[in-house]
Amino acid sequence: MNSSDKEEPDAEAVTSMLGFQNYWDSTYANELANYREHGHAGEVWFGADVMETVASWTKSLCTDNSQGHLVNHVGNEKCGLVGESDKDFSTWSVLDIGTGNGLFLQELAKQGSLSTYHNLFILVQLLDLYNGVDDVLETKLERKYQLVMDKGTLDAIGLHPDGPIKRIMYWDSVSRLVESGGILVITSCNSTKDELVQEVDYYNRRRIGASQEAGTREDQTTNGDSPPFRYLDHVRSYPTFMFGGSVGSRVATVAFLRN
Repeated sequence: MNSSDKEEPDAEAVTSMLGFQNYWDSTYANELANYREHGHAGEVWFGADVMETVASWTKSLCTDNSQGHLVNHVGNEKCGLVGESDKDFSTWSVLDIGTGNGLFLQELAKQGSLSTYHNLFILVQLLDLYNGVDDVLETKLERKYQLVMDKGTLDAIGLHPDGPIKRIMYWDSVSRLVESGGILVITSCNSTKDELVQEVDYYNRRRIGASQEAGTREDQTTNGDSPPFRYLDHVRSYPTFMFGGSVGSRVATVAFLRN
């Protein structure tokens, strides 16, 4: 419920079979077989209500950001950085990390035009070129995306026995996939909003520190001293409950801007 006071991510993370790739390979092989045999689309992770909330909230966030209406809630700065031609959400390039059965992409497509729907599923076909899944920790994708979504994948990575190390690999990889001025939206049931913000802050400081230690000023030369990611906003409409004197929700959705 409370965000951690630690400087670095927890090194004693709980592990689970959900942290292993073979678990998900088996899960989605079964879902694909059930779809072909019975027409069942598969499980909606975190529930349909959360899926619909994330999709509609993300569309509003992207629209406000592209039109320069979104204000960063930390620095009170306007954050609209995309080009004039990108103000139509249906033209945005979208990457869904951990696409799974594709149900979230279908829900996101409903928030845009038919062209959005096609763009999203062209992306799924692209991922099929990499045996159905592109490993986000060792991605083969060479392009960058205006919107990158993650609904539960960071959670699963964190449940691997080497979760803390793999989470660092995750942020290194994702930072290369989000276009400058683009948006990363993460939905988690294992981390609070404050914990996600803290994890991003730790990654930002590590990146800047590594750059300085290596004697390269690339980030500082191109972007001043700005960190790779900056907190934008989070979903505030999830039902809350109280436990141990703290108020929280079972799911957190947080958006970050790629500087």
